[in-house]
Order: sequence, then C-alpha cells, then structure tokens
Amino acid sequence: MYAIIVRENRKPPAGVVPTDAEEIELFDGVLAYAGTYTIDGDKVSHYVDLSWNQAWTGTTQVRQFKSEGKTLHLRSMPAKNPRDGKLSSSTLVWTKVE
Repeated sequence: MYAIIVRENRKPPAGVVPTDAEEIELFDGVLAYAGTYTIDGDKVSHYVDLSWNQAWTGTTQVRQFKSEGKTLHLRSMPAKNPRDGKLSSSTLVWTKVE
C-alpha cells in the first residue's frame, strides 16, 4: 500500500527549481509512506518500508477502518502528530469513483 496526502491549494514554486523557502513550504504540505499491510477485524496495520518522515520507516501504523458501500473511512489511533508533537487522531474518507 502507499499513501500520498497533500495539503489543499499548495502553491507551485515560481521557477523549475524551488527556492529554499518554497521547498520547505512544499515539503510541509505533504505526507507519504508505503509498505505492506494486514487486516485484523476493524484495524489495518501498515508496515512502513519508506516514508516522508524517516522516523516512520520501519514502524507499524495502525488505523481503524470502516467500509460502507463505496466509502472507506480510515482513522489513525491517538498518537503524537509528526508535525507538531500534539496528541491527535486523523480521519480520512475515500469515495470510490466509477
């Protein structure tokens, strides 16, 4: 599995090569990781092989999930947010498009 999540309305750099400030802003607006997964009941465990945040590489990220028709809900377990260190939980909702 892999996930690439980007902040809405990210601004492109002014040129082909971003400035240091533009690069920081672009990086701050993305989260990505990939690996294998297993499912146990309503939980999916993502075994992270590579990640935007090297601290996640080699870890297991557990999510609760619920599938309803064409909609999939994924909720992270409460943990320290990798961006600000605050305890949080995030929910992502996907709708299948046909």
